[in-house]
Amino acid sequence: MADRLVADVMVERLKAWGVNRVFGYSGDGINGFMGALRRNGGGGNGGGSNGVEFVQARHEETAAFMAVGHAKYTGQVGVVTSTQGPGAVHLLNGLYDAKLDSVPVVAIIGQQSRSVLGSAYMQEIDLLTLFKDVAAQFAQMVSTPEQLPMVLDRAFRTALETRTPCVVIVPHDVQSAPAPELGQQHGIVVTAPEWQPARVLPHDDDLARAAEVLRAGSKVAFLVGQGAKNAQAEVVALAEHLNAGITTSLLGKPYMDESLPFAAGTMGHLGSTASAHLMGSCDTLLIIGSNDPWTEFYPEPGTARAVQVDIDGRKVGNRYPVEVGLVGDAAETLRRLAERLKDTGGQPGERPQPEARKQWRAEVEEQVRSWRSLSEERSRVPAHPVNPELVVRELSSRLPHNAQVSIDVGSCVYWYARQLALPPGVPAHLSGTLASMGCSVPYGIAAKLARPGRPVVALAGDGAMQMTGIAELVTVAHRWRQWEDPRFVVCVFNNRDLAEVTWEQRENEAEPMFPASQEIPDFPYAGYAELLGLTGIRVDSPEQLAGAWDRALAAERPVVIEVLTDPDVPLLAPFPAGAEKLDGMRSALAAEGGSGEGASALLATYAGQEDARS
Repeated sequence: MADRLVADVMVERLKAWGVNRVFGYSGDGINGFMGALRRNGGGGNGGGSNGVEFVQARHEETAAFMAVGHAKYTGQVGVVTSTQGPGAVHLLNGLYDAKLDSVPVVAIIGQQSRSVLGSAYMQEIDLLTLFKDVAAQFAQMVSTPEQLPMVLDRAFRTALETRTPCVVIVPHDVQSAPAPELGQQHGIVVTAPEWQPARVLPHDDDLARAAEVLRAGSKVAFLVGQGAKNAQAEVVALAEHLNAGITTSLLGKPYMDESLPFAAGTMGHLGSTASAHLMGSCDTLLIIGSNDPWTEFYPEPGTARAVQVDIDGRKVGNRYPVEVGLVGDAAETLRRLAERLKDTGGQPGERPQPEARKQWRAEVEEQVRSWRSLSEERSRVPAHPVNPELVVRELSSRLPHNAQVSIDVGSCVYWYARQLALPPGVPAHLSGTLASMGCSVPYGIAAKLARPGRPVVALAGDGAMQMTGIAELVTVAHRWRQWEDPRFVVCVFNNRDLAEVTWEQRENEAEPMFPASQEIPDFPYAGYAELLGLTGIRVDSPEQLAGAWDRALAAERPVVIEVLTDPDVPLLAPFPAGAEKLDGMRSALAAEGGSGEGASALLATYAGQEDARS
């Protein structure tokens, strides 16, 4: 074997790009790459100076979720690897998660040797066609050893520039070929592992037009998304200047201090009544770094003038008919916009009186207080056996200031959005746009590996746990002794029901629950944790919740809290949109007969609470 192979160049290039961790599952198609990782010290924990660490997941799909999680929690490129054929197919869900949430990921995928390609050889599939959509910005197969550095460099630069997944396919025989010496000659491209973000700012004329729109508004609302991650101070300062209220997209929730009196919480179907009032009553809307799809919760088109700020011009005007689009970095754009708004030029009649804005701010703050009272009230509504809203509310006051949070897709997302107050600086991530179940435990593992000195809390439904979480608890059990802080808490909402799907059926289709579709088998999650050498805590009454959280967050090993929650707690959208859904829900529950009585009663309670505040 040659002293240095193409596979060694692959690892060297990853290190040059600052990669210290690769997630994946091995197979013969990437045996050369695995050998190079071993030779470079990748078998130890933590990577870094010891090499590029290989993190073995239980399945390629969860490995891809880990790479996405790594990118979300660290801001770096997530890297995942798999063999050809079945391993490559399994990556798709995680890669689409990266694409739809605008996360930079590079997938390094094996392929059969070049000599057999096109012969329908074992595990051979057309990988470029497979990844054509998910890696639309960059997907290439390395056909010669000389290509490898250039293709990897382009993949990383493209992933960072476009914030999308990129795919590099390396046939087995290329990995095992001798590393070439690249000189200056025709047909050979010598590249460097270098990328720096551009400074993107709007034109001055566009800033002036945007300032005019915002200056004229008397009821200003901000919709803040994940694009405001590095502009939190600027968002608050501008809101204070305009007496604006603020709501966030689901992905924007971690980037807004929800303790502020004018922070109305998350918008949309799973959002707050305060956000619904804010969006439904404003006359001016500023969208900052958001592409939220819940368009029925935006102001009705024609009722509000709108300005949008986004680094990606393709998203401007994508959800609402904005009057002025500002393509640029959120923080610097907002600073420049604030400077223009402080200018007192123009005729007095062109600007609302300060008193009008003060009245609007007072109205927003009253709605926020009302929502906070309502969310507290709802968490205390008796349920059988435990109200899932109370599960998250009891966590909210106990969440460590340095925690990292991951959330799965399902009904627990609603309780996270409505009940969890994140301390400033606590990251929280989920599959926001693809909305794929099974992400929370893989995300949590990636967060923990990136910052092993910080506790992790993962919220997951029982459906998501049975999809991927149970398997990845094996990974937690395998690794936790290496962590500086061993706290890794998985809270399982065990209601034996795909509750979000059940309520969607009732709401959107006026269809009763279909048990064969939505009921899922029970499983002893806490008992399983004990079998793995972790701590399991089973909660079947609300009185046990506080103690369970206290015990889990003080534990010296990972903990699974299994809470028996009530599937009948309704996923009711905030009014007035929620009121329009009631007839369908009631019709579906009536068709369920006696089995729907509990859900009918709770739905009536929740609807009555909304009506009382209308």
